[in-house]
Amino acid sequence: MLVVENLNKSFGSKHVLKDINLRVKKGEILMITGKSGVGKTTLIRCLCSLENFDSGSIRFENGDEGDNSIGLVSQSFDLFPHFTVMKNITYPLIKAKKYKKQDAIKKAEELIELLGLKGLEENYEFQLSGGQKQRVAIARALAMEPQYICFDEPTSALDYKLRDSVGELIRKVASRGMGVIVITHDREFAKKYADRIFQLGA
Repeated sequence: MLVVENLNKSFGSKHVLKDINLRVKKGEILMITGKSGVGKTTLIRCLCSLENFDSGSIRFENGDEGDNSIGLVSQSFDLFPHFTVMKNITYPLIKAKKYKKQDAIKKAEELIELLGLKGLEENYEFQLSGGQKQRVAIARALAMEPQYICFDEPTSALDYKLRDSVGELIRKVASRGMGVIVITHDREFAKKYADRIFQLGA
């Protein structure tokens, strides 16, 4: 279980996160909603160790310790534009987790199949649609085998049909036993796909 207790974060005189407490189980989908400016993205950045917090704690209980415990799929996806789909997924495995190239390719192929990316292995970022880029970013995050995965506004600027496809993808990720944390401004999406909703700034 991921446990956040009394988390505080300020930027200068602005107290963005104030005594945040939440728990996320493996296999659970937690949606974090709230108005713009209440600190949703700051919270996710703190969870993923991209931002330092001022006080409080983020910890794992019940033997959840491990490297790369929390993955992130950002709004901009952050793919390497000069890498193919396959290399975007395998590169972090080889570089950070010291996989042999063939083992990394095998793992990537499984995720490409899972996420409906078959046939796009040699495509570059500019050849992909927004939804395809998102799935590559998800595949890359899943390849690192995090125990929890965060999505930052995964449905922003998507129409209803694509929004539901993202919801189903998130359910698929949770069904693999990962805890899923989703930052969203979309209350309807949260109600449809969340196991629990946490309203920030309420």
